[in-house]
Amino acid sequence: MDIRHLTDTYAVSPQITPDDVATIAGAGFTTVICNRPDGEIPPDVQADALRRAVEAAGLRFVVNPVVGGAITMENVTAQGDALTASTGPVLAYCASGNRSSIVWALSQAGTRPTDELIAIPAKFGYALEPFRPTLEQLAKG
Repeated sequence: MDIRHLTDTYAVSPQITPDDVATIAGAGFTTVICNRPDGEIPPDVQADALRRAVEAAGLRFVVNPVVGGAITMENVTAQGDALTASTGPVLAYCASGNRSSIVWALSQAGTRPTDELIAIPAKFGYALEPFRPTLEQLAKG
């Protein structure tokens, strides 16, 4: 499991499994966000299987499936709402962590400088530069 901390309270990860949940809870996360559509993965790591494991560990589980190349404002809003509602650190996962980084950055537009929202995920190999115009537009409100 490869947890990548974008901030003190938000991290991303490639696909997790039910076996990873104890590590996630032990690391202090209180909310897990699934940004991976079920259609991409086998049943043993789909949202329902992970929801059972995450909630059994006492953590909150949020499903916000993000389709690569088709991120919606509903995805962005849902990610931001999940962050706001969380009582502690959040771990979001998808196939690589990229989509989870993108919806995080878009949900944070206007609260942090655009350069920072691009540079933080870049440290982990996530290229958000193509989203600069959208980040700047969202930051204007």
